[in-house]
Amino acid sequence: MPTSNPTDILLAHDRWATGKILAECEKLTPEQFHQRFEMGPGSLHDTTTHMLAAMRVWSDLLTGRQQRPRLEGTKRTTTELIKMLDEIASEFASLARAQPLDETVSRVRDGKTYTFTRGAVLTHVATHGMHHRAQCLNMLRQLGVKPLPPSSVAEWTWLADGK
Repeated sequence: MPTSNPTDILLAHDRWATGKILAECEKLTPEQFHQRFEMGPGSLHDTTTHMLAAMRVWSDLLTGRQQRPRLEGTKRTTTELIKMLDEIASEFASLARAQPLDETVSRVRDGKTYTFTRGAVLTHVATHGMHHRAQCLNMLRQLGVKPLPPSSVAEWTWLADGK
């Protein structure tokens, strides 16, 4: 029976859908993976890297540790990004579940302090991922990829709860 817990759905679906995008990218040539598009961070490589980097930044916030160096700016293969997805998504999921969702965390950005509930952080990471996966699907479509990889929560549910 599929899970009905929104936290579990957000975490599992985000990881699954990003994994589906990266698995499709493995079939591309390096030139296609790095091809520039006039949207988002500009390429499939840069967009997927940005998604992982953002999840890692929010993980740092949830732990209260110093923000680690950004991942953007370094070229990686899809295999490397898939491995990073497994590590980063596992850490984020563990941290998202570690404390009550109504607890708050704060970060300083450009000299201003922002406070979020842990639930808002979880929701932001999932919706941020969905936003950028839509850009990736558009890039894949422009490259002629058919069929496009599944990415919706409904597809995740239909396809055996993301297993």
